[in-house]
Amino acid sequence: MPDDFSERLEALVQASLDRRDPGRDGLAWLLGADDDRTLEIVNAVSRVRIAAFGRRVKLNLLLNIKSGLCPEDCHYCSQARDSTAPIPTYSMVGEETFCAAASRARELGATRLCLVASGRGPTERELEHVARGVEAVKGGDAALEICACLGLLDDGQAERLGEAGVFAYNHNLNTSENFYGEICETHTFADREATVGKAKAGGLSPCSGALFGMGESDADVLDVGYALRALEPDSVPINFLIPIEGTPLAGENALTPQRCLRILAVFRLLFPRAEVRIAGGREVHLRSLQPLGLYLANSIFIGDYLTTKGQAAEADLAMIADAGFEVEGGGPPVAAGHGPVALKQGVFD
Repeated sequence: MPDDFSERLEALVQASLDRRDPGRDGLAWLLGADDDRTLEIVNAVSRVRIAAFGRRVKLNLLLNIKSGLCPEDCHYCSQARDSTAPIPTYSMVGEETFCAAASRARELGATRLCLVASGRGPTERELEHVARGVEAVKGGDAALEICACLGLLDDGQAERLGEAGVFAYNHNLNTSENFYGEICETHTFADREATVGKAKAGGLSPCSGALFGMGESDADVLDVGYALRALEPDSVPINFLIPIEGTPLAGENALTPQRCLRILAVFRLLFPRAEVRIAGGREVHLRSLQPLGLYLANSIFIGDYLTTKGQAAEADLAMIADAGFEVEGGGPPVAAGHGPVALKQGVFD
């Protein structure tokens, strides 16, 4: 016989299935649930994921096209101006690296290639360089989705990227407006909202999510969730902080696998039809419970992140198959086993 917990959980799930707001109070209750209820939450909320996406898992490959050299002070980032983390530093990679990454994406079964550049935002010269790289990729593989993540956009830049063949633009809100000043002082929450708006107005598919584990409260989790919901993104990446030595947040490590799963459940309920992607930090914080994340999110990054290693691609593919899911688009056409894309030094300073 269902208890009060099960009945309340069912009401949240049904609201999401009906595309109604589950309600802040209910989501706060779910987020604060006891760890021993987490499996029940995953099981119930998985119905929302299955209803929209079946058992498909979309794979995304990330390419860091410009590393370090950033004037921003985001406390979580190893590429920020004040970071002392020992990371590779290079300006924009060449077109051949764009194309090599696209080939690697297809080898692994990824249908989206995400191009990420450090910095406040692209200069016009950098934007044109990215546009040419994307045009080279699309010339060889017109169907591969390209997502650009280049920082704050100026007027007209989204339109230029779209002309080159970029499909989506990623710019995460990261945390609540109230907490934002605790993690960054060189730009504002409103700056980030404006860039998502410019990407959408410029014809690009909006991709915007958040980063958790930085010391935010439950209220901050919900605040950023509802701020994102107002922006109506097509895809919502959920990142979990990787505490990197040399950054101000190196000592933050309060997340547990159960906490991460409840956060994913909250965002699946808030975004029943959007692509919810488990992004950075899943290996660090979900650990052996990573497969359970697939019952909530329908998308993951495969391979490495910007300056940190991810789980081996072969292990990701095995995890998907073992959990009874299938790779969207049919999966790798050949056996995975090649090394990571080798980055070339920048073609201009």
